[in-house]
This record gives sequence, C-alpha cells and structure tokens, in this order.
Amino acid sequence: MSEQPTSMEGRSQAHRIVRATFVTEESVYGVLLVSGMIVASGGHGESAWRVFWSVAVTVVVFWAAHVYAGTVAHHGLDDDRIVGLGESFRIARRRSRGLLFSAAIPLLILLLGATRAIPDTFALWAALWAGVVVLAVLGFVAFHRRGAWWPVQILGSIVTAAFGIALIVLKAVVH
Repeated sequence: MSEQPTSMEGRSQAHRIVRATFVTEESVYGVLLVSGMIVASGGHGESAWRVFWSVAVTVVVFWAAHVYAGTVAHHGLDDDRIVGLGESFRIARRRSRGLLFSAAIPLLILLLGATRAIPDTFALWAALWAGVVVLAVLGFVAFHRRGAWWPVQILGSIVTAAFGIALIVLKAVVH
C-alpha cells in the first residue's frame, strides 16, 4: 500500500512545479517578447485580432527555437555522463514551458479584443499592463524564494515590472 503525500509534501511539489515552470528566465523573456510584439504590431494601428495572431505565432516560433537551441546545447557530454538526444529534448522542452505560459494572459486579453468583447485599443493596453503585473509578480516571487528581506522583494518586483513599463512608454511614443 502506498502512502499518500502529506499536505506539506504536496505543497512542496506544487511549489517546485510553479518555480520550474512560471518563475524562470524564460517566463520573464516571454513576457517581454509578448509586450514587445504588442508594441510593434499594435503601434501600426492593427486590430486586436491581427496583434493576437502576430504575437501567438511569434511566441510559438521563439519557443520552438528555444527548445531547439536547448536540445543542441544539452546534447552530448554533461560532466561525467552522456546526455542523449531524447533526454536533451525533454530537458529543453521542460525548461522552455515558461516562454509559452507567460504569453497566456496577454493573449487571452487580446482574444477578448479580437472577439469584440472589449474594444481593440483597450485590449492592447490591457495586455501590456497585464504583462507589467506578471513581471512584478515574477520579480517578487524570485526574491521571495531567495529569502530576501521584504523591502528587497518589493524592490525586485518594481525593477522587474519596470521593463514592462519601459515597453508601455515605447508604445505611447510609437502610438
């Protein structure tokens, strides 16, 4: 008979999954990529529908390139053992999940604009601000899990979010 994991073990497992999937450099990069694409596509007066597809396709292409690069980089000799192509691909795919997941919230907001649930302009700006919020959360969690003092956690959150705000300023200038 197998033992059920304790709530602490379950929480630890969930924490590892969140940390490995959402609070990664790939997630931060993904949010910045999506925000940059919204600025570039939305800056030309494109509809939310066109921006949605532009961002979605770009994210998938960058994710595939990231998985490919990770597979190539991890394949071969790693310290004292050989890493096969299949294992290398699985490692790269797992590490790259954050790039895909980080696009989910902004893409959902753009889809709301594309389906006319909200106005296009509002969808573009809301997707950009959602990126800022996601960056702030990622920054906060990254400093929190390192055990940083709470003011440092807040500062880390603000600095990380500042990259998203810089893209919003760029959007305002371009628009």
